[in-house]
Parts: sequence; C-alpha cells; structure tokens
Amino acid sequence: MALSRRLLLSSAAAGVAGAATTWPLAASAAPSGGPLRTDPFTLGIASGDPEPDGFVLWTRLAPIPLAEDGLGGMPSRVVPVQWELAADERFRRIVRRGVTVARPESGHTVHVELHHLLPGREYFYRFRAEGHVSPAGRTRTAPPLWATGGTLAMAFASCSQYEHGYFTAYRHLAQDEPDLILHLGDYQYEYEAGVYTVPGGNPRDHAGPETVTLANYRQRHAQYKTDPDLQAAHAVAPWAVVFDDHEIENNWADEVPEQPDPNFPARRAAAFQAYYENMPLRRTSIPHGIDMQLYRRLHWGRLATFHLLDTRQYRDDQACGDGYKDCAGAYDPARSITGPQQEKWLLDGFRRSSARWDILGQQVFFGQRDNNSGPQVVTSMDSWDGYAASRDRITRGWVDAGVRNPVVLTGDVHAHWADELKLDYADPTSRTVGTELVCSSITSTGNGADVASGQHPWAAWNPHLRFYNNQRGYVRTRIAPDGLTADFRVVPFVTTPGAPIHTRATFVVEDRVPGLQQTADNPTPSTLRSAPDLGADTVRQETERP
Repeated sequence: MALSRRLLLSSAAAGVAGAATTWPLAASAAPSGGPLRTDPFTLGIASGDPEPDGFVLWTRLAPIPLAEDGLGGMPSRVVPVQWELAADERFRRIVRRGVTVARPESGHTVHVELHHLLPGREYFYRFRAEGHVSPAGRTRTAPPLWATGGTLAMAFASCSQYEHGYFTAYRHLAQDEPDLILHLGDYQYEYEAGVYTVPGGNPRDHAGPETVTLANYRQRHAQYKTDPDLQAAHAVAPWAVVFDDHEIENNWADEVPEQPDPNFPARRAAAFQAYYENMPLRRTSIPHGIDMQLYRRLHWGRLATFHLLDTRQYRDDQACGDGYKDCAGAYDPARSITGPQQEKWLLDGFRRSSARWDILGQQVFFGQRDNNSGPQVVTSMDSWDGYAASRDRITRGWVDAGVRNPVVLTGDVHAHWADELKLDYADPTSRTVGTELVCSSITSTGNGADVASGQHPWAAWNPHLRFYNNQRGYVRTRIAPDGLTADFRVVPFVTTPGAPIHTRATFVVEDRVPGLQQTADNPTPSTLRSAPDLGADTVRQETERP
C-alpha cells in the first residue's frame, strides 16, 4: 500500500498527536565505539531553504535526546548516515542517494545540501544509520526563476514556548500541507522550569537549567524536537527559519544582553552553534563565534521573493531602557534595527526585484502601535517603533523602488494582528504603501481568548490597525499573481492536547492594491470576552517576561 501523505504525517510523529513523551535524561545508548543500540532518529527530520535546483535535508542522531551533556546519548565517534531522495512516497523511484557523516563536535547533526534537481518538483527523503531508518519527509524545490504563474501555499508561525502548552497548532499546520513554512523566531525558549508561567501553571516543563552553555542549548533544542506535532510540521514541507530573541535570551540586542552579563559573548556563540545544528540551514549560515549569517533571500519563481531579515544581531540597544515609552531616542536617524550592511542589502533587493510579491519575513512589529490616546506617542522600544528612522528608510526604499506588492510578515507579540503600512502614521489619511500580517504564538502565554473584531482600543487612534485576535495559532496564506489570501488560524486552548482549529478571519491583499480587504470574520463564541483592559493586557503580554 502506498505511503499516503497522511501516513507521512503520522510517521513523522513518533507517538499520538498531542501526547506527552517522557525521555530519560541519561542512559546508556552505546559504548564509545559500539553500535547504536536504540533508534537515533528521535528528533525527526526536516528540510529547508528551497531553491529551484535543491534544498537542505536535516536530521540529528540522539537515542537519548535529553541527555544533560547535550550529546543525545551518542557515542563519541563519527557515524556514517545514508540518505535517500525519491520522486515518490514509496521510494520506488530513487532520484539521489549518498552517505554523509554525523560528527560528535557538531552534535551528530546532518546537513545534506542538494543541487541539480528539477525545479518545481515534490520529493521525499529519509535517512539510515547503523540499521535504523528515520521517518520519511516531504519537500520540494522552488519553481524556476523565470516562472511567472502558479500559486504558493505558505504558512508562517512563531513563538512556541514548550512549557506553555501543546503544539497542536503545528499539527494542524502540517495537515494543511503547505508548500513552504516560515518560522519567524522564538522557536525555543531559554528559561528553566517554573520561571515563565501561565495562569493555572504550566502543563509541561523544560528539562535542564536556563540555557547558557552549548550543552544546555543542545538539550533544549532536543526537547522541542521530540514533540510529535512539531516533527509532523517539519516533515510535511521545507522550512525557512530566522531567530528572534528567545533562541538566546529575552530582548537581547547585538552584543548587549537584557541584564549585564560578562559571559554573554560565549552564550551567544553557544546559542548560534546550537541553532545552526538544529535547523535546516545552508552552510552559508555556519556561525563563526558570535557571528552568524542569517539574512538571505528565497525566490519562488517570479511570483514571490522572500527577504528573510535578522533584526537582533545588528540592532542598536533598545532606546529609553526598553518597554513601552514616549521616547525621543526612538526617532534618532543614527539608530538602526538592521545595521547598515543589511539595510543596504535589503534596499538593493527592492531595486533589483522583478517579483510580483516582495515579502519581508522578520521578527518584530513593523507598523506603528501607539498605546496612548493623548498627544504622547507611546510605543514598544523592542519593535520597529523603537527604530522609527530605520523603518522609514526601509518603507521609503520599497516605495522609491516601485516594489509592486510589499508585504511584511511578523511574529513575536503572541497575538494575531493585521495592519496597513504608512509613510506618515501621524496622518490617518496618508496613503497605504504596504501590508503587515502578524501571526500569533503557537503556545506562548498559554490559552488565549477571542475578542470581537474591532474591539481593540488602540484601533481608535491607530486606524491602520485592522485586526486583532489573542488566541494561539498561525497564518495560512495562498499567494497567487492576482492576490494574497491570509487565513488567521486559531485553536481555543493549548494547555491540554487535541484542540480543534478554525479560521478566525480572512484578509485579501489584491495585486497592486496595498492594504487589507476582509472577506471572513468568524469569532470563537466559547472564548469571547469583553475587553475593558485589553490595551494594558497587550502591554503585559508583550513585556512581562522574566
């Protein structure tokens, strides 16, 4: 019987969806030079960064995934790993196969970077190591660079705090079977158990201390990767990833930690090393100490160009001590959230683009959100509001370059938002020059609650803010030549497994018509609440972290 895509999803999930799996912290997997006694593919498989002629295949060997030394219970030796790429899900038509090695100094991770494949094709892949076979994964190449037609099913997500709930939304995302998945940061969180909690207590706990060392970060990534719902999402489509703050620590900025820490450079280097090891990234992103090349472009024919940004590694420190402030420093033209080199790269990309859609995949809120109804402008110093001149240069850059359809994709704030982008936010009648879509968290801050559309108080003096929802979920898009459709997908709870999913709202961005047209509004009656303190709740949700 053929291995169906549904079976692919279940084979990628080593257990029942939503079920908790308890892994030992330490056990004997194999003698130093002996064979692997148990399955080393406990962390699943993944693919990423698709190009017209190839992609990256990933796995990591870890028979004891939560081993405290971060080495996954692997022997301290090189392990040969076979890989296979097929044109069919039963692996009868093998397109390519080979052998690579998993090395102890790299946490026994495997990155296979393939080229010279056919464009716009679906492929299936798997790995073998010493008699053990991994789950199978589905991936695809991008269309040829000259291709102008077709559609792209793309989903994006962020903020998956393991302790705050079950990754049910990842399972639903996998069942949507997108062509491409973007993860916009906070893939994992740094806290030790019990520090960052939700009302009623966390339904599950982090293993190990707060992540500081390479061993800590490797263990934490492994714990996340053991989740069957996350494994299913990785197995169904190629991912393109960028980090935000919690992959290292909350609200870091370049070489400035949240709190004074003389060891922060070593912590940053360890976090970058573990991030690369555990993500399907190309060798161009191999870190060198505290530096890691993460910003890059992906082309989906001439339909869409994805400009993936890094808004942490090069930014100036947050102005006025961070938080929500009325801060003159936020408008200093010398301050940047991207750094000058990345800014130039992005503006050059706008000028050279021939894509129908230019999409910025990035981490923090782009449009202005003033939380004060009076004359003061009180905004988040961690977002682009804290770097207003930097935002203005980017926005004017795409306007001056004549970018046909600029769309910004954002994570970080643990809520769904949709807003229209302006050159002058002080003038509500100024023309709309772009669109921002913001995904909620997968789990972070626990169970959310719905609010009737149009009820967020900030919208009264920020009319460009068109939608808000405080449930957990992700955004599913369909990108076509004539328009981009965005479904805001939500689950009613995450602190217990098995939540259903539905589309809370749908918006359309038409070709050459910047701005949002709402085509569906589907409240969740069981979680609707009044919102007298919603503005204060929003600030607390975004800023009150340990």
